[in-house]
Amino acid sequence: MNLQEIKDFLKSIKNTDIEEMQYQSGDSSLYFKKTDVEPVIPITKESALEKEEEKKQTFIAVKSTMVGTFSFAQSSDGTLFAKDGDVITVGQKIGQIEAMKIIKDVNSEIKGKIVEVFISNGQSVEYGQKLFLVDTSK
Repeated sequence: MNLQEIKDFLKSIKNTDIEEMQYQSGDSSLYFKKTDVEPVIPITKESALEKEEEKKQTFIAVKSTMVGTFSFAQSSDGTLFAKDGDVITVGQKIGQIEAMKIIKDVNSEIKGKIVEVFISNGQSVEYGQKLFLVDTSK
């Protein structure tokens, strides 16, 4: 096979599900393997500034410290501890988890604005499960 035949062959199988192949004809052999390679994008001044902006926006997930049932409010008065859009501080009570009639407060260990709530009131949660996403740049 000459170089042009090899190029044509590779183009023809580019969009197939063939991942690895070996071809041998007489004294010539050809082996190839597809890999996932992302194209290199040159860094411009604008893209460097965008990356700097991304670093400033830091999002941290508040996770469950135990298995149980999550509550957004105390059942006695119904006032929500925290909701989407609230600004929270370190040590602030943002929920409760009940397991086997034992209620444990979920307190924030970070300061910021809640940008996403991953669970609903009364939902069962696992240890390490994401509860809230907090933007700490606020």
